Amino acid sequence: MFGPGTRFHRLFDDPCWAVAMIRATVLEAAHPQIGAALADSSTFVTHPWRRLNNTLRSLQRMTGTDEPARDREAARLNRLHARLNGTDAADRPYDAMDPAARVWVVATMFESAVTMFRWSGRPLDQAAMEELYAQFQAFLTVMGPSSGQLPESLRDFWPYYDRVVEEELENTEALRTILYHLFDHLPAPPLLEGLPTLWAAGRALAGPAIGVVTVASLPEAFRRRAGLTEIPGAQTLTQGAYLALGATRLLPDGWITAENLIDLLSLSPDSDDPRARALAAVGDGMKRFGALLRLATPLPDEPDGSGRSGTGRPAGRTARDGAPQRGAEEFFDAVLDQTGNGYLDWPDLAAMARELSGRLDLDEPEETRLYDAYAAWWRELQSTLDTDGDGRISRQEYAQAVPSLAGPALIRVAEVLFDATDADGNQSIDADEYRALFRTGFRRELLDSDGTYTRAAFVKDFLAFMAGRRRSTAFDPLLAQA
Repeated sequence: MFGPGTRFHRLFDDPCWAVAMIRATVLEAAHPQIGAALADSSTFVTHPWRRLNNTLRSLQRMTGTDEPARDREAARLNRLHARLNGTDAADRPYDAMDPAARVWVVATMFESAVTMFRWSGRPLDQAAMEELYAQFQAFLTVMGPSSGQLPESLRDFWPYYDRVVEEELENTEALRTILYHLFDHLPAPPLLEGLPTLWAAGRALAGPAIGVVTVASLPEAFRRRAGLTEIPGAQTLTQGAYLALGATRLLPDGWITAENLIDLLSLSPDSDDPRARALAAVGDGMKRFGALLRLATPLPDEPDGSGRSGTGRPAGRTARDGAPQRGAEEFFDAVLDQTGNGYLDWPDLAAMARELSGRLDLDEPEETRLYDAYAAWWRELQSTLDTDGDGRISRQEYAQAVPSLAGPALIRVAEVLFDATDADGNQSIDADEYRALFRTGFRRELLDSDGTYTRAAFVKDFLAFMAGRRRSTAFDPLLAQA
């Protein structure tokens, strides 16, 4: 129903889908249960490019022709969502496995697709809309019986959709974060890291424009209830944005595809992909151009008293052996505070476990062992670092007891990761195991002299990264890059 060649699958290669997905995400975040889960556990604020990469890869697996891979991905997503539950700021329970919430996620995707075609001058006729709706129904069915069901027919869908919009959606914290914070503070993608001035200027223009376009395309009934004001000219800007993006479909086939976007986001200069060399050359050129641009338009770079420079990044340090190290605050922000709320708590460590499990494609038993190891580490950290007993760890509490990070529980996390990678159980990671499991996650190139990576070396490197705050070509791409 939704394999390659179908209308559903072609959505992901449509340039307008990027704007439509932002709209769908806002409508998802406005649902109280989904918004609470996003606010508590999501990494989309601190690691938006990583989150986009993971989402695109998951959609690829879910809509491909490999049925075992599709079932495996559905099971992984169900395990992930089963761990997302709690209470929101109003003390209401939320659960990411709630069927009504899961149905709403797919409903927003379908309705945003229909809206996308309309705004871009390609409105779907009734037959095409019925076909697309059936494909979204099939997509939800693959997630299993616990995911609920969309209304039986398209005729029944619209009253359901209008009812949820008018009666259930709220102006949640997650919605406000997406509209008013995310795009204003979006970190540069890898290709533009050498041009901070240019990226900041472009973001200052594009961020508000994306917000205006998104708000203008939302259902009017929800805009009124949420107090989202539409500025004059917003409808014209929205129409123009969708038409401009839609015009890019006239480019030759294969120029703009979701797969190409995934590859671009995944490449790093130290990977063994041949295209990485070209990316590195472009990046070097951009950095040189950026240096010249900064000479012409220098940015202030004075400490503000908190250890941060004028660019917002803490100044780095160099160890005696010459290896770059992070300051305590930078390490806290880049690695520990995965959700971006300014504290270290269980959702941050769960996000690390989730990222490692997904990147290394762990089976359920290995994934459970990893989550259990992280849970034990959280209990150890909480008992040692949470001096005020508020159930979370602040930057100050962390900075005062940094050595306590490398306790027995963290060693156990490293050993679980090593065991997951050591497929043949010979207590070392050989080149084949490295290429099979570490390429996408760790980008490591330097193995031991005999061509293997021993358990002791792996545990030492992981502890140095997680506790010693030393930068690592192995772990930075996984946990500390946006």
